[in-house]
Amino acid sequence: MNRKYNATIGLEVHVQLKTASKMFCGCKNEFGAPPNTHTCPVCLGLPGALPVMNAEALRLTALTGLMLGCEIPEICKFDRKNYFYADMPKNYQISQYDVPLCLGGAVVLHDLAYPKDAQKTIATPDKRIGLVRIHLEEDVAKSFHFENTSGIDFNRAGTPLMEIVTKPDIASPEEAFAFLTALKQILIYGNVSDADMEKGQLRCDCNVSVRPEGQREFGTKIEIKNMNSISGVRRALAFEIQRQIAALEAGAILRQETRRWDDVAGETFLMRTKEDAHDYRYFPDPDLMPVQTAPLVEAVKSRRPELPTEKRDRFVKEYGVTPYDAGVLGSDQALSAYFEKAATGARKPKNIANWILNDLQNALAAASLDISSCPVPPERLDALVNLVDDGRINGAQAKTVFAEMFTSGKDPVTIVREKGLEQVSDTSVIEAFADEVIAANPKPVADFQSGNAAALNFLKGQIMKLSKGKANPALADKVLREKLVTRRDG
Repeated sequence: MNRKYNATIGLEVHVQLKTASKMFCGCKNEFGAPPNTHTCPVCLGLPGALPVMNAEALRLTALTGLMLGCEIPEICKFDRKNYFYADMPKNYQISQYDVPLCLGGAVVLHDLAYPKDAQKTIATPDKRIGLVRIHLEEDVAKSFHFENTSGIDFNRAGTPLMEIVTKPDIASPEEAFAFLTALKQILIYGNVSDADMEKGQLRCDCNVSVRPEGQREFGTKIEIKNMNSISGVRRALAFEIQRQIAALEAGAILRQETRRWDDVAGETFLMRTKEDAHDYRYFPDPDLMPVQTAPLVEAVKSRRPELPTEKRDRFVKEYGVTPYDAGVLGSDQALSAYFEKAATGARKPKNIANWILNDLQNALAAASLDISSCPVPPERLDALVNLVDDGRINGAQAKTVFAEMFTSGKDPVTIVREKGLEQVSDTSVIEAFADEVIAANPKPVADFQSGNAAALNFLKGQIMKLSKGKANPALADKVLREKLVTRRDG
């Protein structure tokens, strides 16, 4: 048939919150500790143990709601989600069901959140992906499967977990990638979570269906569980969409089911089928009182950061950088802070941005460093750029100075003085160089005077050679032009 199909995607994103202790007990919330060393009767689900709410986890969830434009109801409550599995020893999970902490909201997909290979073919620029809700719950333990046995680490059990549920607004794997990238930036900006997917701090379940173009009714929803990388989400969705289309084209009937993604094989595999949504028999947790949210919101208003989109807009207006440069700078909180320190008071902030996004980032990458470990303080980069803007050194000299700064940590003025690099901008000195070059190169002079503009570059090069690279290139160009035009017209 070869019909066209539309994909419909919704995500359920699980975010571990950045708290010192677990959600309902005082055990450490810490990654990487030896197995089963951060446990107590509460997170082990022992009889008679009573939960106590982590106030900071509630505040961080409310802060996330403010950052994402959610409605925060006056009251929220906790419920018991009943199921049996080895990773949840109580046989229920404390979660939120009908009265979650946050409702609605959205995440805006900016251009640079998309994969690089998709940034020139964005279907809907600045698309808003709507949210259904954000609720707070406790995480489960982590299972380990060995050759002949299985084990469970309860260190993760009970850690605060925020679940962000999107509307089915995502139309492609690339939009899913952009959503997760943009969301991760916001969470890090708000210091809500480190959102490190390798540590399981950000995990994702994907719901995806396809339907023939023009059909209003959604297709059969299929879930891909426990995705732990943003690029993996993109690949898994791309595979699953094509798998579903191929099945429909072959006349198959898709069933509601849960699948897992094998990153090595590059395929999804069946885990279990779902005839209907599972009945978890939710009911209010009798050990936990409903929570009034107004004090939470009031407590976190001052903690709401300038969000990446807001920062990008301000950089364009305040510093005159391009939207692309602002997007790159604003995508990383530490990088944007470095830029602001370097650009504050700078005569040409755009030149600061150019140095950061080119020379500085290249040097950091070559040295396997990030911006937080940068050996060049922002105020010294500003001083280097000012030397160029003031005409004291030229671009080539600046690169030499920067390389020395990055290696030695010295300030640029000291390096310029020690290496004798200060640019020659004395007009009389440049004129003397120009007279010598003109006298020694009659053919290029005649070529230029005959209309060959490229000949001027050769003559400028000769001035640079005579001055051992110290001549101000712009001044050399100006002096040469004036002398050559005068000689021709005279």
